[in-house]
Amino acid sequence: MAFLCSLDEPAQVLIAGASRGIGAALVERLLRMPEVGCVHAVARSWSDQQGAGERLHHYAVDLTEPAQLQTLVDKLQASTPRLHLVINCAGFLHQPDGQQPEKALQQIELAALEHSFRINAFAPILLAQALLPMLRGKHRCSFASLSARVGSIGDNHLGGWYAYRASKAAQNMLLRTFAIEWRRMNRNGCCLLLHPGTTDTDLSKPFQGRVPEGKLFTADFVAERLLAVIAEHGPQDSGQFYAWDGQPIPW
Repeated sequence: MAFLCSLDEPAQVLIAGASRGIGAALVERLLRMPEVGCVHAVARSWSDQQGAGERLHHYAVDLTEPAQLQTLVDKLQASTPRLHLVINCAGFLHQPDGQQPEKALQQIELAALEHSFRINAFAPILLAQALLPMLRGKHRCSFASLSARVGSIGDNHLGGWYAYRASKAAQNMLLRTFAIEWRRMNRNGCCLLLHPGTTDTDLSKPFQGRVPEGKLFTADFVAERLLAVIAEHGPQDSGQFYAWDGQPIPW
C-alpha cells in the first residue's frame, strides 16, 4: 500500500473480524508486506490452530462490549502509541438454523433487527470510539469498515432484506458522522465504507446460486482489492462509500 510505504515508522495495523473470510485474507496479505510492523488481529474467539507470532498478535474481543474494547485498547497502548490502518470486517447476515434475510414485511422480528444492528451498525462505531486515542494526532491513518451495496438507500430497487439493509445503512451514517468529527482531531485520517462484492465465504454461501458468472470473488482477491482502494484514497475522501473496484456508491 502506497501510504504504508511512505510512513516513517513500521505500520501498526488492526483487523477486526480477522479469524476467517476476508479478515483472515487481509491478515495474510498484510503480513507479507515488509512495511507492516505488526498486525493486531481481533475476533470473538480464536482456535488453537490459529497461531500468533512476533508480527501477529491475537485478541479475543466482542466488539459490542465496551469493557472488552477498553481492555483491547489498554493492551494495544502498552505496545504502540498509534495505529496506521484499521479495517473492520465483522458483520452479520444470517444464521444457518436461525435468522434469515426477510423477504416480506411480515417476516420482520424485533430480535432480528436488534441482532443485525448490534453487529453491523453498533460494533463499528464502538470500535472507532474505543480506538480514537490511537487515531488522534497528525499521522496518516485509514479506518475502513465493510459495508454492503444493499445498504445503499439510493441503490435499493429490489426491497427485502430489511434488517441487513437498514443496519448497513445505519453503519454508513454513523461512520460518515465519525469521519467529520475525526477530521478535527487528525487531518491526515481517512474513514471509508467499503463494499467487498459477493465473496465466497460462509456469509454469502446460501445466496451464491444467484450470483452472475465471474462475480463471486475469492477472499484473497477481495483483500487485494480492498487494500488497493484504501491506498488510492486519502483524507480528502474521508467519509465516502466505495465498491471493491473503486467506484463510488450512492448513499
